[in-house]
Amino acid sequence: MTSTCSLLRRRPVPALPLSLSKRQTLQSRMDRANDAWRSRGVLDDDDDDAGDSRSETEACLVEELEADDEKRAEALAGLPVYMTIHRVRRLIIASIQDDEFSREQLKDPRVNSVVVRPLVDKLYDPSNISTVYALLANRVQFLREQTRTLDQTINLARSTLCELAATQVLRRFHEANPGPQGLLLLSHVLVEGFDPFHGAPTAVQSEGRKLQWPVQEQTADNDCGRRLTALELAIVSESKSFINSPACRRVVNAVYEGRIVYTPNSFIDILPDRYHGHQPIALYDPRKAPVLNHRRLIVPRNRNAIEFVHFVILVVLYVLTMTYRNSRNETFELLFVVWTTGWVLAEFASIIEHGWEVHSQALWSFLDMSFTCVFFAYLLGRIYDASVGTFPDGLGLKLLCIAAPVLLTRLAFNLMPDNIVFISLHAMMKDFTLLTFLALWCFTGFLLAMQWLIDANDNSSVTPSWATTGKWMLWIWFGLDGTGVDQSVDFHLILGPALMIAFAFLGNTLFLTILVAMLTNTFSKIIADEAAEIQFRRTVLTFEGVKSDAIFAYPPACNVLALLVLLPLKMVVSPRRFHDVHVALVRTVNAPTLLLIALYERRFFTARRPAQAWLVNWRLAGLSPQGDVQAVFKMAPPPDVCDAIERMDVVDEYAVPAGSSGQGAVRWRARGAGSSDLKDA
Repeated sequence: MTSTCSLLRRRPVPALPLSLSKRQTLQSRMDRANDAWRSRGVLDDDDDDAGDSRSETEACLVEELEADDEKRAEALAGLPVYMTIHRVRRLIIASIQDDEFSREQLKDPRVNSVVVRPLVDKLYDPSNISTVYALLANRVQFLREQTRTLDQTINLARSTLCELAATQVLRRFHEANPGPQGLLLLSHVLVEGFDPFHGAPTAVQSEGRKLQWPVQEQTADNDCGRRLTALELAIVSESKSFINSPACRRVVNAVYEGRIVYTPNSFIDILPDRYHGHQPIALYDPRKAPVLNHRRLIVPRNRNAIEFVHFVILVVLYVLTMTYRNSRNETFELLFVVWTTGWVLAEFASIIEHGWEVHSQALWSFLDMSFTCVFFAYLLGRIYDASVGTFPDGLGLKLLCIAAPVLLTRLAFNLMPDNIVFISLHAMMKDFTLLTFLALWCFTGFLLAMQWLIDANDNSSVTPSWATTGKWMLWIWFGLDGTGVDQSVDFHLILGPALMIAFAFLGNTLFLTILVAMLTNTFSKIIADEAAEIQFRRTVLTFEGVKSDAIFAYPPACNVLALLVLLPLKMVVSPRRFHDVHVALVRTVNAPTLLLIALYERRFFTARRPAQAWLVNWRLAGLSPQGDVQAVFKMAPPPDVCDAIERMDVVDEYAVPAGSSGQGAVRWRARGAGSSDLKDA
């Protein structure tokens, strides 16, 4: 343990190409930041052994906090979250008062140096990791206020400024903290849960807090209804530029691969198991973990693969059910119902854990909800079939046929989650649904007008039904047939054709023009920033993949049984006994899966040794015609060359952004020797 931690200690600050006074200033600033973190217990110099409870959960390379909950609470107790939130709001409002800046204008170098950079210089504090959270919380609030007040464009500009400032503050954390400890610190900035009322006066807390559902005890470590993470706020506010920043991508990739482990904050747990409390954020070492580590089931990469297998099984059972729907053997249908019930339970638990705002950002969320509605309609249809005696081939199976296009489309989304066409389709479905609803509303008004008009026409001998009139109008809407226009004289000699022609212009020509324009605009916005859109969907998939509810540890069908058995058991046994029973059941049910995960992580998850990595890089560079160009940047220039370059071109203090700790000026000097420090652990 000592040798491992010695490799991960913070490296000394390299020699800066600045004057001695500037060098001492930057060194003292970083020392003060390190001392502040050490005083809070986040950066420890001593190597502590993990407790007995940790051997069951995660084995860690570096733990920023002690195992007990009191140590973790002390580490975050000094963060002035409440004051930081209101301080950020005051500075943002003072920065943009009456000017309506767009995102492009705020990114302009001149505006950036006047508005954004001074704000970042004031807010960046190496000892306060809640600054990014406060900026994103204010962005969410400004986005809500833009729909309620007259200053819509100003609040939109303020929300954009919050995102840009949060991106630059996070970048400074990233540049000042390389290596594994830097990754751990960035993880605390993004996935640590913060209480917005933390540090507020008692009177403010009692008055401002809203009553949550009395489902869970709101304790110090289980205040799931109060704690939110900066990454969750970035997803809710759709801060795609922030999420696409290198620092955020670094943390998201580490969480997705399972190199960063943490316990997420959930609003409601259907089957809670928090015997060991809220586990701290830590780096994971698979070599020190148990073979059957049930907590690896909530790693996003593993979780996505498991859920994909579950969905493939659901599709196979659906195909078998529909293939043998006319057979008297109902085994496949029974298996389909049982498996799908468990799948729907997992879907419902996922929605209530992170909320609908986060779940709706998932790429295939609308397909999952569509299939869930079809499945419930199928169950009601089968109940009706059993009551009227038409069970073998009744209404339920006919309703189940509707699920085929939904399931196959969902399967395609799973196979190509990073495809820009599918991402655009998810975004355009919102606009299409809204516009279609408005069109149907207008369609209903024309239908009522036509029917009331023919009822008032006493000279008409033919009275088309509601269905016939609706069919004629539907054909006009889609441009298929003009029968409705020909028959409109039966409604009224003048008003009938006038209404039908007006509906043809509004429902067909105008509707299609607006629809195409809206969808084209949405698609062009997505294509313009394709990389950010793809990274945003990856982040949503990663954040939603980290589960805290114990119900997710069981596969479909077994989760229903676990809910029926373990939930009553939790009320009659101690938390420790319930935890032991739950862990034993999870390891038994998922033993093959856990063995495969352990084998994969021990074989491919562990980083290459330095000699092996050097050998691979040497081979690749040797086979490349541009190998010398790559090698010249990998080797750090010697000190005499650096001194000669500094004498040729003097870099003054204005060439380095204020508050950047000189990282931009020293990066070229230490690129060769310290390039590996900037990579993930």
